[in-house]
Amino acid sequence: MYSKELKAIKKSNRFRERTLYDGNLIDLASNDYLGLSSKPQLLTRAVARVQIFKNHAPKASQVVNGYHQIHKDFEEFLCRHNGFEDAILAGSGFLANLALIEALPRKGDILILDEEYHASGILASKLVDTTVVTFEHNNPEKLEEILKNSSYKRAIIAVEGIYSMSGNLLKKEIFDIIDRYKNTILIVDEAHSSGVVGEKLLGVFELFGITPKPNHIKMGTLGKAYGSYGAYILASKHIVEFLQNRAKSLVYATAPSLIDIELAHQGMLYMMKHKKALHVEIKERQELVKKHFNVDMQGLIFAYEMESSEAVLDMQEKLKQKSFLVGAIRPPTVEKPILRIIPRVDVSLADLERLFNVYM
Repeated sequence: MYSKELKAIKKSNRFRERTLYDGNLIDLASNDYLGLSSKPQLLTRAVARVQIFKNHAPKASQVVNGYHQIHKDFEEFLCRHNGFEDAILAGSGFLANLALIEALPRKGDILILDEEYHASGILASKLVDTTVVTFEHNNPEKLEEILKNSSYKRAIIAVEGIYSMSGNLLKKEIFDIIDRYKNTILIVDEAHSSGVVGEKLLGVFELFGITPKPNHIKMGTLGKAYGSYGAYILASKHIVEFLQNRAKSLVYATAPSLIDIELAHQGMLYMMKHKKALHVEIKERQELVKKHFNVDMQGLIFAYEMESSEAVLDMQEKLKQKSFLVGAIRPPTVEKPILRIIPRVDVSLADLERLFNVYM
């Protein structure tokens, strides 16, 4: 039924597969930035906490009977440490972005997305009954130009703390611009910045010293630095109440897994306890990339540009033969093919030196 399309995808070297990789490969492909997914003590603690309760699964939507003490405790923990008034959890980052982008814009509003915003937000933008525009990637001046020249009831702006493919850090000036315009809402997707930047590794709000305001929304995932699965939305109580009544991917989805939420909670506790040591590990890896490639890696994503999709697949295979697993990212996910290398903190500096010195 789809053979012609699949053939075209394969011919252009854009075919994707699910692969069970050799567990002995040195993992530089995953978003497990702090290596928490392989710390068994966190899983042990999470399971022990879940077993305190009568049920180990949420059983229903959050607004029916699926909201659990484990959810509530983690939401309060997130609010307390991030300085937001309220929180709501989602089953995944994709669902959290779908909730925000689909629900918040109403008729007469304008939705403004960074042109490199995550695919989940781009998909959700197709569902809204309002004007949707994009602005040049991470360019505050282009964003302000749109705000200045547009008429709207509300402007909802969506950006990322660290962009998932390029590794670019959000420019602080975007917060400053939002402050200058009335009736704006700023969504910051911190999937790749929370757990990586900031004194307490809490993300760009902390890094930039931003005190959350009623028109600020922070979204983040639990399946990256926190070593689990799921997502959270931090916002004012007013916005959270609106989302739990209007966001379809929250209202009509089973509440997030209890074990996943508790595992993320344990991951955050570990991160905060060991933040000084983790800071040193992150800085050492940033300095290593700077030394070898003269690139200022602002988080833990190193995008190494390649000439073609064929070349990036060949390089990925070559590195696999040398025991290194890296991401081979091709169009349409990115404009130009890249090796996406994640120098995770549980990969030794010696292994990274070997990769950079010998094979790249």
